[in-house]
Amino acid sequence: MSEFELLDPSGIPLGRPSTGSGAGGASPGAGAAGGGTDPLLDGLNPAQARAVTARGPALLIVAGAGSGKTRVLTHRIAHLIREREAWPSQILAITFTNKAASEMRERIEGLLGDAAQGMWISTFHSACVRILRREAERFGYVSGFTIYDSADSRALLKRIIKDLEADTYGFTPANTGSKISRLKNELSGADDYAATANESDPRDRLFVEIFRSYEQELRRANAFDFDDLIGQTVHLFRSHPDVAAVYQRRFRHLLVDEYQDTNHAQYALIRELTRPVEPEQVERLTPPARAAEIDAMGRIAAASLTVVGDSDQSIYAFRGADIRNIVEFERDFSGAEVVKLEQNYRSTQNILSAANAVIGNNFDRQEKHLWTAEGDGAKIVGFTGYSQHDEARFVAEEIEDLHREGVAYGDIAVFYRTNSQTRALEELLIRSAVPYRVLGGTKFYERAEIKDAMAYLTSIANPYDPIAWSRLLGAPKRGIGPMAEAQLANFQEERDISFHEAMLAAPDLGFGPKLRATITGLAELLHRAARMAAGLPSTASADGAAPEGDADSADDPAWAEGEKRPAPVADVLKLILDETEMIEKLRAKRDPQDEARAENLEELVAVAREFDVKNPGAGLLAFLTEVSLVAAADDLDDTSGTVSLMTMHTAKGLEYRAVFITGVEEGLLPHQMSVDEIGGVSEERRLMYVGITRARERLFLTLASTRAQFGDISVAMPSRFLQEIPEALIDWRQSPGEVTGRGGTESRALNAPRGGQGSASGSRAGRGATRTDSSVSFGASTAGRGGSGSAAVSEPASGNMQSALDKWRERKRLAKEAQRAGGGFPNLIDGTARDNGDLELTPGDRIRHDDYGEGRVTGVTGAGSKRIAHVVFDSVGERKLLVKLSPIAKVE
Repeated sequence: MSEFELLDPSGIPLGRPSTGSGAGGASPGAGAAGGGTDPLLDGLNPAQARAVTARGPALLIVAGAGSGKTRVLTHRIAHLIREREAWPSQILAITFTNKAASEMRERIEGLLGDAAQGMWISTFHSACVRILRREAERFGYVSGFTIYDSADSRALLKRIIKDLEADTYGFTPANTGSKISRLKNELSGADDYAATANESDPRDRLFVEIFRSYEQELRRANAFDFDDLIGQTVHLFRSHPDVAAVYQRRFRHLLVDEYQDTNHAQYALIRELTRPVEPEQVERLTPPARAAEIDAMGRIAAASLTVVGDSDQSIYAFRGADIRNIVEFERDFSGAEVVKLEQNYRSTQNILSAANAVIGNNFDRQEKHLWTAEGDGAKIVGFTGYSQHDEARFVAEEIEDLHREGVAYGDIAVFYRTNSQTRALEELLIRSAVPYRVLGGTKFYERAEIKDAMAYLTSIANPYDPIAWSRLLGAPKRGIGPMAEAQLANFQEERDISFHEAMLAAPDLGFGPKLRATITGLAELLHRAARMAAGLPSTASADGAAPEGDADSADDPAWAEGEKRPAPVADVLKLILDETEMIEKLRAKRDPQDEARAENLEELVAVAREFDVKNPGAGLLAFLTEVSLVAAADDLDDTSGTVSLMTMHTAKGLEYRAVFITGVEEGLLPHQMSVDEIGGVSEERRLMYVGITRARERLFLTLASTRAQFGDISVAMPSRFLQEIPEALIDWRQSPGEVTGRGGTESRALNAPRGGQGSASGSRAGRGATRTDSSVSFGASTAGRGGSGSAAVSEPASGNMQSALDKWRERKRLAKEAQRAGGGFPNLIDGTARDNGDLELTPGDRIRHDDYGEGRVTGVTGAGSKRIAHVVFDSVGERKLLVKLSPIAKVE
């Protein structure tokens, strides 16, 4: 059979004789064997059955969360094929992910077997690639064109921006690529943008030049970027109606999943594929059109369009998704039928009632009401903590309770609005020995921007660390290349001095004026920060003496006696971030991802400030030690999987037995940035709806009354979305009113210490040596530096440059291996810092925990850094603790 073989309206392939009253001429649903129940309709509810059998020019299936839309879509396709209303090759089914396309194909093959071969089931981009490769020569490309991924596009933009010196105007590959992508998804090219650009604005003029150069370079390379694939297909169809007619004739049934997430380019592609073939194009078709295909006006009728979606789950406006595509579907496609799938097969009624109550406050939606026949189920659990740590502790403890009740870790998920919220959650989960993974993101201390900032702090504490020093040189980029780095490193090794001292010797190493000034400026910043961290006046001279003429310092008894007063770690970190402008430079890129990175750095400042409050005077080394222990903790293994941590956007399409939605506060959910945007709060409400409907059996909503953000403690207000949920649906373990009613003077976590119960402050005081020995020490740094300032070293000859670079690279490689073997920060952990790696525990031992008080060990599992103590505490009952990190001590 030709892939272009056509069917007449009776369902019989054109040119074949009718076989009587068999399946060929049957009405939909007549394919059931022997007149009994139809296997494709058996088990479907009435709305689902209608969605499978409905026929017409256009069908909108409004599929509520958990309503079985994938089953409906696959059964509809199978029904079309079984009833011989379409050959498989005449069906185009579009999904948003390759995984979803693969799953749909497997389901249809399971229903029809080999009869399903030949369908196009793919993503928008995959379908367009197939079309473009067939038709590329029509518009000046060859079929073997290259597809640039995001990395390729960024590299090309980086070169163009450099050539045009556009970086001086704030252009970066990230913000420029984001803007170009947005324009292409609106089907706008460089010329279209230029027509509306402000000619008097140099940035607009420069962007047009960048955009044009980018398009020219892609064409020269016979390449498309990812956004071109759909846009170029639309342009192909519009500029070559004869090509469009081939595909309009071929695909008689077009089915699109997740229609609420389509952008303008995807909408335009659907419109092109569902236009009728006009008479002038009908005459040019090959093979020629047959009489049964042509209507009274001489056209081939438009393909039948089926879309599945839910306006209440449209949460990707920031990616260009246009909710109007689904809301205005009936206006765009006249004669469309609408079928609503409202029966939910996932969640309990209490969860669904909360979701209905929240989303009912939006007006840009198709009205529907989710319900289930499975019963009310457990109430939603609400909890308000005093801080995000109380909130995180509650989450960790509830997860352990669920696990003891038989819920696998893999069936539990924790959602949050922004990635910066993960830090407190990760720390408490690690200390509670709960295995977890971060979906669609990176663990807090593994994020590049956090590693960059930590590299400065590590180098300040240990100026001999080659890995930290090498990283900070390029964070942010400042023009210190690999050759200059290798020259400084080799000089440092030859003289046996610190890296900071090697940088101070830059004027004598033959560097050019600009590079020399950059290196010495950075060295002076590190020197100031190191003195601040060590509790020494930042204006002191390099040899550590009090500055001349500084009477106050000279007469200060504490200074005279050498008493050191370490500055708060947050102040040291703020100095670094302010001087390097790391946060400002990220925000200047005007890219959402860079804004998130800036928020993560501000969260790191909050981490440092919290540490300073809990450990006054402890100093930088103690902070780095605590962070390194948390960051270097191995992933815990568990036969029941791992708890999933993810943003609420990542949660779309997933489901879990138990879900925690954290940070349900004004400013987070809804996010502060959305409040002033048109439709922003409505989208945030849809995001809340998506989060709620991921839960099958148990739902927890948590918030904090105070939250550390941007380095400061601020009062957090309960989200407006909480107030939209009927009070009878929530079982408050601790309500917002209870928290504020206590006067805000102590921790609100359920198991937080009260009064004399082994308070955290009392137990931390026992760490003693951490405070007195936490100042920064540079070992032999001052002794090793002698004379380096006067020792002029000329730049190596060009023949030796590569060997110097290779030597430095090998040295870094060995240092990284040693770092990995030592757990992450090899030169930071000493005997004064808490590290329970050597603590031996056996069943029956009594221990004291900083927060939980005393308890008895009932068992120890795991080995090495993964040893877990199972303890029954007198005050809070059974708990699991990661021995290496938990604040515990044996009671003799």
